[in-house]
Amino acid sequence: MARVKRGTKRRARRKKYARRTKGFFLTKSKLYQSMQEAANRADRYAYRDRRNRKRQYRRLWIQRIGAAARLSGLSYSELMHGLKSLGLDIDRKMLAELAVKDAAGFAQIAGQAKTAGQAKTAAASKKPHAKPAA
Repeated sequence: MARVKRGTKRRARRKKYARRTKGFFLTKSKLYQSMQEAANRADRYAYRDRRNRKRQYRRLWIQRIGAAARLSGLSYSELMHGLKSLGLDIDRKMLAELAVKDAAGFAQIAGQAKTAGQAKTAAASKKPHAKPAA
């Protein structure tokens, strides 16, 4: 069997890790084993935190929408219920943007949601309840 010397392949792989870990602390940017561990760990954190970022933004949007809804005399859940009953499909990102940048426009949407939500709950309360079977 032929002898394999990995000169260029080995150097290329090490250089790749060296580029990825440039600026890491102490041996994490110097020694090959430490570079590999640090780079793999960094990849795991990056993967996890790309998902966490989405969660954090959604929480931020909900807080902003809730605060703006309170100014219009609604809770967050009442606002979302009213929007759903209106058939308005505005995502939370856009609602939060409206709440921050166009308070008057958000107040108008919240007013419509408030009337729609109240009308729907009033209609639901007028329905006669079914009597239990004897």
